Amino acid sequence: MSNKRVAVIGAGPSGLAQLRAFQSAKQKGEDIPEVVCYEKQSDWGGLWNYTWRTGVDEDGEPCHCSMYRYLWSNGPKEGLEFADYTFDEHFGKEIASYPPRAVLFDYIKGRVEKAGVRDWIKFNHVVRDVRYDEGTGKFTVTARDSKNDAETAEEFDHVIVASGHFSTPNVPYYPGFESFNGRILHAHDFRDAREFADKDILILGTSYSAEDIGSQCWKYGAKSITVAHRTAPMGYKWPDNWQEVPALVKVEGRTAHFKDGTTKDVDAIILCTGYKHHFNFLPDDLRLKTANRLAAADLYKGVVWNKNPKMYYLGMQDQWFTFNMFDAQAWWVRDSIMGKIALPDQATMEADPKAREAAEDALEDDYACIRYQGDYVEELIAETDYPSFDVEAACQQFYKWKKHKKQGIMEFRNHGYTSPMTGKEAPPHHTPWKDALDDSLESYLQT
Repeated sequence: MSNKRVAVIGAGPSGLAQLRAFQSAKQKGEDIPEVVCYEKQSDWGGLWNYTWRTGVDEDGEPCHCSMYRYLWSNGPKEGLEFADYTFDEHFGKEIASYPPRAVLFDYIKGRVEKAGVRDWIKFNHVVRDVRYDEGTGKFTVTARDSKNDAETAEEFDHVIVASGHFSTPNVPYYPGFESFNGRILHAHDFRDAREFADKDILILGTSYSAEDIGSQCWKYGAKSITVAHRTAPMGYKWPDNWQEVPALVKVEGRTAHFKDGTTKDVDAIILCTGYKHHFNFLPDDLRLKTANRLAAADLYKGVVWNKNPKMYYLGMQDQWFTFNMFDAQAWWVRDSIMGKIALPDQATMEADPKAREAAEDALEDDYACIRYQGDYVEELIAETDYPSFDVEAACQQFYKWKKHKKQGIMEFRNHGYTSPMTGKEAPPHHTPWKDALDDSLESYLQT
């Protein structure tokens, strides 16, 4: 095993989960392969590694960050907690259920700092190309060392793609965009809600980013928020200066025209129109092509690339569960690579994602979707030694969260939930979310 080499592409939550999985086996005295993780940023954390930059980073590469300054978790931390490293362990106490960005980043870092896996990561290394040689049965990973301006090429027995899918924006066009007399930006480039204080904002989309970026702009003083939807409104009890309207048709000057014939003069248009699964470093025979859904296409067990089972993908699903689902996937991938889990025949592998897609298509509502993904997490955990946790209890916290959002979209973050890991209930935050304008680690952890 020790002469086997594994490449992990990306040191965000998924990639770090994979490093922790291998480190866990090593800690138990198992013979693990050599693991090399490529990370194009100068630090770990993926999207949680916040930067003020947009467009390109300091090395001229497309900026990975889709994180904004005042982001708070939009789901309860009790649904994403690591089974082997609780919030209670990291902070020495229970904290409120909706941590800001800086607090979650500190938690993510804490586990991998404890695991001591930083030396496994090649920072400032942008993967340019991955090729598989049928003759040798090995992959060649070509990367650019941005700091030394040098290209490297190394051979590996397995490649694990953990580069995420919330970084390459899907940018639609509407007539009049080119002559709009205001600002147009995608959620990927949104950084600071204070920029839009006293502004009339138009948001396109009804995703979580539309909901949350609109809420942030409202919190920090936007004059009005208008959300245009193509299918159905989000339907929450919005503040008085917030309205939902049918689809945008065109823009003339600063005037937005909607499908129902109404208009609205706006200062900025924020495109909350989703992201693409984009892997420009992969050739067609290795590249995942899937919609953003709970059952990703062509992945056995949601992780094995059916067209070449020596290759794996982590975190490619749409997500209710996040960090602990990435863990469940990473532990499973580790055991597959280490020979503890045998892959079935090709026909069985190809049938697996199709069956998962059909099951997803039959789901009736968000509650069923949460349980569906919870079942998937349980399925993977049952086949590895990842610390088992009460997935049903995690689902129950998600259900409560959904109900609290319906009760009050601007108040749901004021609620606390019970950790499936510790059984403890989170205390209320010291300041209601709408009044908590300082989102720093220090301010959040005040008692």
